[in-house]
Amino acid sequence: MNIERVITDIIEKNPHIAAIIVDRDGIIRFINDTYLKALQLPIDEVIGQDIRKITPYSRTMKAIETGRPHLAYNWSIHGRQGVACSVPLFENDEIIGAFAYSIFLDIWDQKLRNQVLNGIISNKEPYQEGFKTRYSFDSLIGKDPGFVNLKCVAQNIAYHDNVTVLITGESGTGKELFAQAIHEGSNRRAFPFVRVNCASIPHNLMESELFGYEEGAYTGARRGGKAGKLELAHNGTVFLDEIGELPLSMQSKLLIFLQERELERLGSNRPIRVNVRIIAATNRNLEKMMHEDKFREDLYYRLNVIRIEVPPLRLRKGDIPLLVQHFMANINQKLCLSIEQISDQAMELLMQHSWPGNVRELENVIERGMILADLEDMSVLMPRHLSFSPVQDSPQWDEEAEDDSREIKDLKTLVSEFEKKVILQVLRDTKGDKIQAAKYLNINLSSLYRKTKKYNLDI
Repeated sequence: MNIERVITDIIEKNPHIAAIIVDRDGIIRFINDTYLKALQLPIDEVIGQDIRKITPYSRTMKAIETGRPHLAYNWSIHGRQGVACSVPLFENDEIIGAFAYSIFLDIWDQKLRNQVLNGIISNKEPYQEGFKTRYSFDSLIGKDPGFVNLKCVAQNIAYHDNVTVLITGESGTGKELFAQAIHEGSNRRAFPFVRVNCASIPHNLMESELFGYEEGAYTGARRGGKAGKLELAHNGTVFLDEIGELPLSMQSKLLIFLQERELERLGSNRPIRVNVRIIAATNRNLEKMMHEDKFREDLYYRLNVIRIEVPPLRLRKGDIPLLVQHFMANINQKLCLSIEQISDQAMELLMQHSWPGNVRELENVIERGMILADLEDMSVLMPRHLSFSPVQDSPQWDEEAEDDSREIKDLKTLVSEFEKKVILQVLRDTKGDKIQAAKYLNINLSSLYRKTKKYNLDI
């Protein structure tokens, strides 16, 4: 058997193995036809070029710099995924270059491919370990027909892991849960889920956060530069939360990235190809913003490939009992409580509320109520334990209540203030019907009259 001939056939002619050899400076000296076809480049544009320019995510240079092989890491290009290895080459105990190869996974079926991808997750860069999801489709609780249908649509979208998704809905409806579930249900689940809150990043830092920067790009730039969020999410998902808050200057840069799937770090002119799925979310009316010239029309249509509109809680109130049961179980475990039930009157109170803060508000109301019930050494959540924001048309919490929580007060004062707020809220929800309010509060009508007089409540 001619060993050299066998090796030559494996490297040069195998349609599923991409192979490349570089010298110690990273200059490409050999590349096989399979690699060229994957790059979609002619050989004269590759030979003699720096590998960092041709395939920025190759670990070949790390193998040269460290003298150690880098084995079984994910490598993808133009939609093809593979498992790659980079091995240093020695001559007289001196590194003279490196040999790198990748076996494309599209020769296997989907199940085996996913097993391999999940198996190499431990070889990812340390920075990727923090970019994980906490939610899956099992975390989306509800039996409302519209919600169930929306969940099915999202599950189908998850399989098409290159499709851009726009998630809309009011604050607190669970847009990020849908985004994480889509990522977790896709073939990208073994790779980073990187969240970018466009509303929380100062405009002057947005470009460096998204695209990264090179060393010396500006005063104070980190030595060695820094990868941006888009680059960190390679092979995974970028979740652009509050996309409506993105400044116009960055909207144009994001549009170019969506079109070309290439980025340039701040201070660099070297393009880096990135394979990511984009999921954007907003609680704003992007169509109205377009007409007001606050959001680019071309970016809107680029993002709005598949749209998921998460309904507000007030339109699926039949899901409230399921959500309450789910939250109570989680909160009991998290806070080591033992609140086992919720009274019928308390549940009816929850069903009547308009929920401007949606599911997030419901969870907070339940958690606060369970803590108060525990303070009374009760195992049942009662109406008096539930308090809501008095601002019905806004998802924001009562600022006065937040201020109160920061002050140090005696127990009697805290109880009185809480009792006043609960009675006031119940009277509002019952439109001043004191008989109904007393029923919800589980107190005598005479007691309610005394308390309304005590707190000077006139509805």
